[in-house]
Amino acid sequence: MSRHHTTDSTLFSALRRKFILGMAALPVVAMAPFNSFASDVNTTGLAVTDDEVTVGILHSVTGTMAISETGSVQAEKLAIDQINAMGGVLGRKIKFIQEDGASDWPTFAEKSKKLLVNDKVAAVFGCWTSASRKAVLPVFEQYNGMLYYPTFYEGLEQSPNVIYTGQEATQQILAGIDWVVKEKDAKSFFLLGSDYIWPRTSNKIARKHIEKKGLKVVGEEYYPLGHTQFNSVINKIRLKKPDVIYAIVVGGSNVAFYKQLKAAGIDLKADNITLLTISVTEDEIRGIGGENIEGAYAAMKYFQSLDNENNKAFVKAFKEKWGSDIVIGDVTQAAYLGPWLWKAAVEKAGSFDIDKVRAASPGIELTTAPEGYVRIHENHHLWSKTRVGLAQKDGQYKVVYETKELMEPNPFPKGYQ
Repeated sequence: MSRHHTTDSTLFSALRRKFILGMAALPVVAMAPFNSFASDVNTTGLAVTDDEVTVGILHSVTGTMAISETGSVQAEKLAIDQINAMGGVLGRKIKFIQEDGASDWPTFAEKSKKLLVNDKVAAVFGCWTSASRKAVLPVFEQYNGMLYYPTFYEGLEQSPNVIYTGQEATQQILAGIDWVVKEKDAKSFFLLGSDYIWPRTSNKIARKHIEKKGLKVVGEEYYPLGHTQFNSVINKIRLKKPDVIYAIVVGGSNVAFYKQLKAAGIDLKADNITLLTISVTEDEIRGIGGENIEGAYAAMKYFQSLDNENNKAFVKAFKEKWGSDIVIGDVTQAAYLGPWLWKAAVEKAGSFDIDKVRAASPGIELTTAPEGYVRIHENHHLWSKTRVGLAQKDGQYKVVYETKELMEPNPFPKGYQ
């Protein structure tokens, strides 16, 4: 048996010993036997040497999306550090090349081509907005790269060149609306979003679901990325008096929106109105301020406050690397999964070759993901749970609901396309 291959129980015990010694959280992945010196490993045309493999990190660390994407970069670097501490992938340490998408979709496309064509990276961990993903998708498909995309999104997409580690619409939008209708007896909704593909498509799906239930959408508004003047739409919300504000504002605009909402006297802790967001994680709350969003609800699969051993170890390692005052949101956690899922697929395939990694990916599981057990579906999305969190003044979410079972991903739900 290869020195790299061990039983789950033995590996878990070894990891627990490392935890006790103060080592960072090291997720356990289901692995197949492999030969780290297999002859086909170095015939991929990728940036792979006998002792190193190069990957790409592509997120916005400048511009309006930096508030959301910086956590993804931190999570991916943490995962890479931990994997390297375990010996790397197929006996090779991971080296990364980081590029800045700069909150600009053409820049994402340009940088993705550089990473794939010039740098010949074995995988890319990146993007946040659907606009950036749509911009890079033709590049990954043309040059046969592999992208690990971490953000919850609108669905209606499936690519052989993407592993979607965030949730799609049925796991987040439909489940979240079902919860708020049942728990808050909601009958009217005001839809609000940033003006690009994800919020518009998500609200299109949300509207269909709301109307299928015989309920009403009383308003729908969109504003450009980076927009900071929300008083006019807040006045419309006050006039319409919806039961639910369904908010999909992204990036830095959230800071202005929630502060102005509070200044206008709309109390999210009151019983007469509920705000449900699918875009504000703990990362954004850090900029918004917990006192400005306290009482809002979020439908996602991960919150930093999750009480399980996997997450406790992850949060501890994250804070040790990036600072004790750091926070961790849903997309950050999903970004952390990317390098681990890639590692598991590479080791199952016994090669870094993109086609072999793709073929090996369905069925790959991560038993110690911070959110809990996850598994890659044949459609390249993850089985995962849906949770609802209540925003607290301290900037964290209190989990008030979660599905009992993992939800099967369905990126093309019938009747919502």
